[in-house]
Amino acid sequence: MFKALLKTMRPKQWAKSVFLLAALVFDRQLTHPQAILHTLAGVLVFSLIVSVVYIINDIADVEADRRHPTKRNRPIAAGKLPLRVAWGAALFLLLAAFPAAFWLSVPFGLITTFYFLLNLLYSKWLKHQPLLDIIILASFYVLRVAAGVALIDVQRFSPWIYLFTIFLALLMGAGKRRAELAELAGGARRVLEGYTLNFLDQLISLASGSTIITYSLYTFSAPNLPENHAMMLTIPFILYAILRYQYLLQVKETGGAPEDVVLADRPLQIAILLWGLAVLLVFYRF
Repeated sequence: MFKALLKTMRPKQWAKSVFLLAALVFDRQLTHPQAILHTLAGVLVFSLIVSVVYIINDIADVEADRRHPTKRNRPIAAGKLPLRVAWGAALFLLLAAFPAAFWLSVPFGLITTFYFLLNLLYSKWLKHQPLLDIIILASFYVLRVAAGVALIDVQRFSPWIYLFTIFLALLMGAGKRRAELAELAGGARRVLEGYTLNFLDQLISLASGSTIITYSLYTFSAPNLPENHAMMLTIPFILYAILRYQYLLQVKETGGAPEDVVLADRPLQIAILLWGLAVLLVFYRF
């Protein structure tokens, strides 16, 4: 039963909490132990709230999941995790996570509360609205970045990071919908009836170009970067990662959840790793 609960909590989804580290990295506070500990505590708390969202969603969607070709294997839908245990776990995690969130920072607590409520609204209604569903999915990533900013005293965090996150998240949201549409042919989810592969491919191209442009603008216009514009040397890694993601979606016909794509594709992992190392080198060596 514990394994079933852990599976329902979606530990892989915790990888998305890496966006909370944006403020720590791009405000150049990786040499501040207190900021690091505060942010890591926030990552843990936010990850628990994310898990609560997935537990509640699986409870609400149990009947629909049982009719789905793959989701019927989820622990609650398959009967491996009783509903009373799932509700009890969700309540326990909420009672632990929300007080901790407000203790870390009141703005952080407010952002996590808004994230939680927006997720519930998304699961109930917004996920069935074409375009709006992708925009809301993108907002979840932006809220993660904002939550990270709320955890520390930022000095030089650039608004370009928010724009970069918005377009990157739109790209991932459109990519997820494209993979679902290609796999299920629009028959399993009502929202997919509002999309076509051609439209989603255009949206992916638009979001990809905007992601590259906003990151490029950040590298030579943000106030806290080295004056020699060394951050521009990190653009090729972002360019390759975006193109690789498009290649996986549109040529290899793979995709789905963004975290699954990243965890499964070695070239994409290498590009992200090299980009992270390059950013650290520029910030702390130049």
